[in-house]
Amino acid sequence: MAEAAEADFMYAYESGTPAAARERLGIATDRIGGGVVLSMRDDPVSYWSKALGFGFAEPVTRELVDRIVAFYRAQGTPGATIQIAPSVLPSDWDEIRRAHGIEPATSWVKLAAPIAQVTPGAGTRLRVGPIGESDAAQWADVLLRGFGMPTEGLAEMVAASVEHPQFHPYGVWDGTDLVGGANLFVRGPVGALNSGSTLPSHRNLGVQSALIAARAEAARAAGCRWLIAETGQPAEGTKNQSLANLERAGLRVRYVRQNWRWLADADPAPAS
Repeated sequence: MAEAAEADFMYAYESGTPAAARERLGIATDRIGGGVVLSMRDDPVSYWSKALGFGFAEPVTRELVDRIVAFYRAQGTPGATIQIAPSVLPSDWDEIRRAHGIEPATSWVKLAAPIAQVTPGAGTRLRVGPIGESDAAQWADVLLRGFGMPTEGLAEMVAASVEHPQFHPYGVWDGTDLVGGANLFVRGPVGALNSGSTLPSHRNLGVQSALIAARAEAARAAGCRWLIAETGQPAEGTKNQSLANLERAGLRVRYVRQNWRWLADADPAPAS
């Protein structure tokens, strides 16, 4: 459920991008083997081209990976991240990945908890509330700047999610200034926390804890039984504040998922 929800919200973000921004960023999306393949050919941050959600509808095989790579080659994508839950990696994964020059990259932590066990702590003195269509552009701008990402093109993509029926976006205001935001994606019994960020000027004020609380309540109201999230695995001796906030709210680490990086220039297999 966790992998499928993440795959679906990533697919919703990119497939829902307005036409002009899709063209500018070179976005293409497809569903392959029960998972999704997402290409942003002109991605300014090398983040949005990724393949995930595999190994449940059908096994991860050399043929499946060949199809994934063929999609990226057809789009002229310079590189993509492949994310596969460790429980469904095949025994011959090293052989499969090496055939395409796929190398390990960073790792992500996948968290989940029954929604009854999610108990966010103290919030913030700032105002928290849902995002409407009139706030969408500013909210998208704040989210991206909070992550240190450029806004051109990407802001139109993120803003479009406000009108998607499965997304439930929230923002945090200091007076009239929007200073933080996050999104919730509802997929059946699962509420997927995603896209939470805060402007540097307003960090350490409880913004993300308050956004977890607001989205957990929205997930309960939508009938969700589980809340899930993912964040980067901190390097040894360092701290990931996002991970700390999620664990404080009651989510628990379920597994660490290795990211795998495919680069067109490093793929020894001939293009078909």
